[in-house]
Amino acid sequence: MLAIIGGTGVDLRGENSPLTETREEIISTQHGAALVTLARHAGRDMVFLHRHANPNAQTQHLSQHLPPHRVNYRANIAALKKLGATAIFASTAVGSLRREWSSGTLVLLNQFIDCTSDRDKTFFDFGAVHIDVTNPYCAALRELLKQTARSLSLDLHDGGTYLCANGPRFESAAEIRAYEKWGADVVGMTGVPEATLAREANISYAGVSIVANLAAGLSPEPLTQAEVVDAMKIALPRVVELFLQAARDYKDDPTLPSRRATAEFKTPTFNPDSFII
Repeated sequence: MLAIIGGTGVDLRGENSPLTETREEIISTQHGAALVTLARHAGRDMVFLHRHANPNAQTQHLSQHLPPHRVNYRANIAALKKLGATAIFASTAVGSLRREWSSGTLVLLNQFIDCTSDRDKTFFDFGAVHIDVTNPYCAALRELLKQTARSLSLDLHDGGTYLCANGPRFESAAEIRAYEKWGADVVGMTGVPEATLAREANISYAGVSIVANLAAGLSPEPLTQAEVVDAMKIALPRVVELFLQAARDYKDDPTLPSRRATAEFKTPTFNPDSFII
């Protein structure tokens, strides 16, 4: 089953959802609870997860959404694992460190730099379970999204390094200058540890970033949250079209490296999945 994770501006819930037979459920895991939307699309089961949704909130108004540093990434991925998800398409709103990437540019990520702190970054706190993230985004899912973008005549930039900052503040101009020197292309606040937790859970993961603005010091104007939300509203139809069309053609392959990241650690007496769901 395929899952879609949306963030700022990418929300497939509600009466205008392009999905059918939708119903919301709170999924409990040993790492906490996550609010998900179970649905159907093109005759197939799917699940949508808004990463900022607070499962304990009375309503899902924007004011109730969790900020990036408070999102329970482990609970979100564990919930998708518990539901049987084998692949994730994830969207992230970002600032661009590439001046030629204007607002609305879609970037198919291939690398990340983690600058976060005080986040639970692994399911395996008990000992050394070292997974390989040389290529942190699933090559097969990336290829599927590239082919889908071509078939839809959508501009999708192939390749970009995502730097994950802690948030919730925007970055300083000096930080952006440093990140440029490190080789970052875009900067966001939510892509890590989401991607690596998915790898630990043996779920294929692909990330598409939507440029909302130029990063601090590159933009001639001060950065605002309203600017990000407005840019995401414009980009939303293209991202949704890309993900839902690719979902029609998705086929799970259990032999992929992204689906076997913890296979070497599994023994008759130790099952890595028991530490996830």
